[in-house]
Amino acid sequence: MMELSLSWTIICGVWMVVMIYALKLLDWVWLKPKKIEKCLRDQGLKGTTYRLLYGDVKDMVKMITESNVIPINLTDDIVPRVLSFAHVMVTTHGKNCFTWVGPKPILHITDPTMIKEILGNYEDFQKLRGGNPLARLLARGLVDVEGDQWVKHRKIINPAFHVEKLKHMVPAFYDSCNEMINKWEEIFKEDSSCEIDVWPYLQTMTSDVISRTAFGSSYKEGKKIFELQGEQAELIITASRSIYIPGSRFLPTKSNKRIKAIYKEVKGMVSNIIDKRIKEMKSEKSSKDDLLGILLDSNFKEMKKHGNNKFGLSIDDIIEECKLFYFAGQETVSDLLVWTMILLSQHIEWQNRARDEVLKVFGDKKPDIEGLSQLKIISNIILEVLRLYPPVVGMTRMVHKETKLGNITLPAGTLIQLHTMLSHHDPNIWGDDVKQFNPERFSQGTSNVTKGQTIYFPFGGGPRICIGQNFAMLEAKLTLSMILLRFSFEISPSYTHAPRTIVTLAPQFGGHLILLKR
Repeated sequence: MMELSLSWTIICGVWMVVMIYALKLLDWVWLKPKKIEKCLRDQGLKGTTYRLLYGDVKDMVKMITESNVIPINLTDDIVPRVLSFAHVMVTTHGKNCFTWVGPKPILHITDPTMIKEILGNYEDFQKLRGGNPLARLLARGLVDVEGDQWVKHRKIINPAFHVEKLKHMVPAFYDSCNEMINKWEEIFKEDSSCEIDVWPYLQTMTSDVISRTAFGSSYKEGKKIFELQGEQAELIITASRSIYIPGSRFLPTKSNKRIKAIYKEVKGMVSNIIDKRIKEMKSEKSSKDDLLGILLDSNFKEMKKHGNNKFGLSIDDIIEECKLFYFAGQETVSDLLVWTMILLSQHIEWQNRARDEVLKVFGDKKPDIEGLSQLKIISNIILEVLRLYPPVVGMTRMVHKETKLGNITLPAGTLIQLHTMLSHHDPNIWGDDVKQFNPERFSQGTSNVTKGQTIYFPFGGGPRICIGQNFAMLEAKLTLSMILLRFSFEISPSYTHAPRTIVTLAPQFGGHLILLKR
């Protein structure tokens, strides 16, 4: 009898555990999302109806896949192709609306006042963490930390992007760009013009720039790191376009194994470079003019100042910062440069105006940081390219507790999507010529054209604005100046216009241009 009673107790206990987990699962996949949906609708927001488990993910993937199949004309609106899902949702449900990523709501925000509030309050509106943990293997660093950790990272990294330090990096920009231009000239042979897909060359050049400025004499090892991170990014983006099932990262799939293998290889390579540099620093043979040297020096000074290692970054932190600088810096600048060349190939009058300015400022002289600061037309061109083709087309934030945004109360766990491109292409803000390439709009400064509204944020905004924006602008201005002095260029008949986002906004089929020697 006692054995029977014990058996029933065990069975009842197992059933209780099963029921508890079943109720938790039901709450996660249905009850909680429907409660949040009602909460959002009661506040006047419109959006899609929640669907069990997947939400809108299947529709989103289908629309993105279909939009990437067919190229568009040069004069077509790029927004429906680049932001196919978000464009339809905002057009259908309003500028501030919600959709679903699995059982989580995502609030699409295009209101300038709300955008300013979100970017300015990084404590309540934090960078997205969680999701597929494999994504964090690509690069973490400054973009991934919050609160006091972010303050510490930013303080130690800041010296690397001071104008005096950037001045020492200009020769690396020049050498890398000059190598690329020499390769182009070799292709010409005896011809005065030649068709070249400039996109892979620009990628290689910006990769080389980051390698030189990040790792100094170890830049060849740095180039290998970039190649591996590029492969890893493709695998991670593919994985992110499906619902993440907790624990699935441990499955021995081909993709999971390759992502983790790259992570270990890259970490090992960066670690070796850092170990080598620390030894050189101890023997006072190391340069402090590259990113790694500045970072290690700044880190050492911070720990010495407080007499405690906890005030500095760990070796793992430094590895992640180097990986992030490498990946983010290469991708964004190469995107900016290829779209600049493509747009100037269509607008020859602006290409000629930019070239005249470069000739006036530099003549036959080697570009320097003082001269680059005088290039007003070049600066306005770059600002307009960043408006039309921002490398990062959107930013995601998350609230971890119930939070007020404007007159809306957001439940804990709500995702927020800020659509950079939608804001940059809004005719109600920019006027009827919003789709046209018109650098003149920035001639009186960015604050004048935006009228103080948060509607232009290619580098983000608020306290967490991109720390590398001055680096990126300087590199882009120098590269464009050197290209304009040696070549004129126009669109090739074989160019196919197909802007597409993988990690950043890039030309799906390359940048085929006709280059002419000057």
